Order: sequence, then structure tokens, then C-alpha cells
Amino acid sequence: MRVYKFYGWQTADCKPVDSVFKTIENPRHFYDILSEIWCADTCAPRMREKWTRENQTLGQCSITAFLAQDIFGGKVYGIPREGGKNFHCYNAVPLPNGGECIFDLTSEQFADEKLSYENNPEQFREVHWQKGEKHQRYKYLKAELLKKLEQM
Repeated sequence: MRVYKFYGWQTADCKPVDSVFKTIENPRHFYDILSEIWCADTCAPRMREKWTRENQTLGQCSITAFLAQDIFGGKVYGIPREGGKNFHCYNAVPLPNGGECIFDLTSEQFADEKLSYENNPEQFREVHWQKGEKHQRYKYLKAELLKKLEQM
């Protein structure tokens, strides 16, 4: 069995809400697929020189969280970083039982740093997409995911 290290992996059992992604079992399975897709081209440009296969989630947070939102629904929240100028994005998906599935597929980039997943502001793609490069990286990641799903 694969050992996961991303935040919320133990309870990441929500299902896709969009039939296009019906072959994705849950966020852990999505992480497995992303592990084959994340690359320097999907990493935030300011972090690319530090991106490695060993730290593959570096610079991937917002595009990954918004793509996870496409698949599983819910909301994207942001943990303030660097004096509140930037946000580290993660997902919160409502569950049928009234609970919430909170997961952060890119939390590994922070190693042992403890992040707070409570009382963070909601993030909106329209704001993030104001950085054109971010929207382009999201579209590239989504296109690569769709190609991968066709092969499955």
C-alpha cells in the first residue's frame, strides 16, 4: 500500500461530482495520477529552479486545488503566506453526512511545517487567473489529466 503524506489523506474519500472524472476514485487516487503529471512546467515560475521530482508538489497548489474543485466540488481556501501576499490553496468538500472532507494535495512541499486549516479565506479562480501564467498552467495540468484518463 502506498504511503501518503499530504494533509487529510486519511479521510480523503469524497467522490467526483463531474462524470468526466468518474474514473478518479478519490483524492488519493487523484494524487497518484498527478504524481505522474506534475512537472517543472506546472510549477509556479518563481519556484521552478527549486522544483524536483522529490519535491514535486512545490509551486503546484492553486492549480491543483482548482482542478480538484472541478473534480470533487467544494471550495478552495487559502492559508496566508509571506505576510499575507500569497496564499497556499487547499480543498474542502462537503460530505453527504454533513461533514467535510478537507485535503491539501500539495502540503508535502512544506515538509514538517505545521499549516493551519481553520478560518482561512475562500479563494476564487477569477482572482488567481489574473496572473495569466497561472491560468495557463492550470489548463495545461487539466489537459494532461484528461489525456491520462483516456489511457486508463
